[in-house]
Amino acid sequence: MSQNNPAALVPALTGERADLLETLAKHRGFLRFTVDGLTDDQAGLRTTASELCLGGLIKHVTSVERNWVSFIVDGPSVMGDFENMTEDDFARRADEFRMLPGETLTEVLESYAEVARRTDELVAALPDLDAAHPLPAAPWFEPGKEWSARRVLLHVIAETSQHAGHADIIRESLDGAKTMG
Repeated sequence: MSQNNPAALVPALTGERADLLETLAKHRGFLRFTVDGLTDDQAGLRTTASELCLGGLIKHVTSVERNWVSFIVDGPSVMGDFENMTEDDFARRADEFRMLPGETLTEVLESYAEVARRTDELVAALPDLDAAHPLPAAPWFEPGKEWSARRVLLHVIAETSQHAGHADIIRESLDGAKTMG
């Protein structure tokens, strides 16, 4: 191993961690491929009855992954107080689903890539995928429930996969391109 190549100092992942990251990478790839060749304006268009646009979906998935990875490290305090959200909090959350003036698709994709790198590095370094934290108080979580790092990663994979499917429909409505079939 070379000391000039830090990647050579990290053993290749195998087993469950490799499977989790490979699956997540596959669905991230589907989502990124959905915006291939689009302009910033196209990435911000609503092409279906939904409020969703392609750039906004990527922003949302980026935020979801960032927050859940922070949860793995720091617990529920990083997730916010869902039971006492204000109108401003809801407005900021809604902005995750749209391209705002001045935002570019390149910036959105760069942010997503940075979050993906952080997630991948954390999964490789975690001492125990069974380490768990209680879920934050929220109407959609069962009170007193805990999620392990493994369960969080499965949730991030499911979110990414679900939104990649949404993105495929939006892209097909935009210009007929299909990313998954």
